[in-house]
Amino acid sequence: MKTTHKIIYDDAREMKEIKSESIDLMITSPPYPMIQMWDEMFSLQNPEIANALKEEDGQRAFELMHKELDKVWKEVYRVLKFGGIACINIGDATRSLNAKFQIYMSHARILNYCLSLGFNALPEILWIKETNKPDKFMGSGMLPVGAYVSLEHEHILILRKENKREFKNPEEILNRQKSAFFWEERNIWFSDKWKDINGVFQKLNYVKVRERSAAYPIELTYRLISMFSVQGDTILDPYLGTGTTTLGAIASGRNSIGYEIDANFKEIIEERIKEMKEIANLYISERIEKHREFMKKIAEIKGEPKYWNKNYNLPVVSLQETKILFPFVEKIVKIHEDLFQIDHTTEVLKYPQQSRLSFFHKIPS
Repeated sequence: MKTTHKIIYDDAREMKEIKSESIDLMITSPPYPMIQMWDEMFSLQNPEIANALKEEDGQRAFELMHKELDKVWKEVYRVLKFGGIACINIGDATRSLNAKFQIYMSHARILNYCLSLGFNALPEILWIKETNKPDKFMGSGMLPVGAYVSLEHEHILILRKENKREFKNPEEILNRQKSAFFWEERNIWFSDKWKDINGVFQKLNYVKVRERSAAYPIELTYRLISMFSVQGDTILDPYLGTGTTTLGAIASGRNSIGYEIDANFKEIIEERIKEMKEIANLYISERIEKHREFMKKIAEIKGEPKYWNKNYNLPVVSLQETKILFPFVEKIVKIHEDLFQIDHTTEVLKYPQQSRLSFFHKIPS
């Protein structure tokens, strides 16, 4: 199997390169309104935002920022196939303007607009990002009533265009079966609270780009891609940043298209893509080994397993896992400017034990 991964250095508010109803899954983490690191970017898109911030009119600035994001969500709705899913990772913001401290609830604003477009809301995920930093608390310390609850989670909104996707012909059904996940992964992934994915170190060492990337871990995109698409699907990220969604698509055997308005990210994105062969294959190997250890514990409790995955000579919990077949990365080739082709193989590519999962989690952003 081959997949392609295209990077478009342009503004995603108009994705003219993408045909309507051609994308299977969208995953992104947009700029967060009312977080100061994004003020300049939003102000360049609409100078009225800069005026509102200068006048310390928080509500007006917040709404104007979201009107710029709205243009992207409208395009996302257009390019998604019927049954396609959009996953939006967004955090709310707290800020003091005009001597008034308050929370700006971006997740609710985005959700309401997307519902107005015609999206159907599915149960969302809270990404828990707990911190023990002593300065995490806001306000008046130990004195009521001016102390404030600290924000230690972000939202992953999950939205579907129209009705549930169907798999009708034998080829589609078999591909869906190959793309399945293990029973124990399902139990973690489909919880509405994710506590096992840590944030990533976000300081960038490239002089041409902003100091912080606001990137999320590859594990987050890989997991969402595995949950809401099948092998060979096309994944879109309209705010690609350092390329994390592209990396997740490469590792999971999906195609991808990413938009990034800042072409200075090109060097970082291409460097990360070139490193993905070993990283992806280490992670897939780790999934298999973790499952093998899990089934050993199950066998001790319940005895001989009923079902077997012959592709990996593995016991499995359910019939749905018996045809799982992972797309290891065999070769990464840059075939045109900003277009990469990945050759995938079903051959198990083994790597040394020492790094594996921790390496996948902690790759620099």
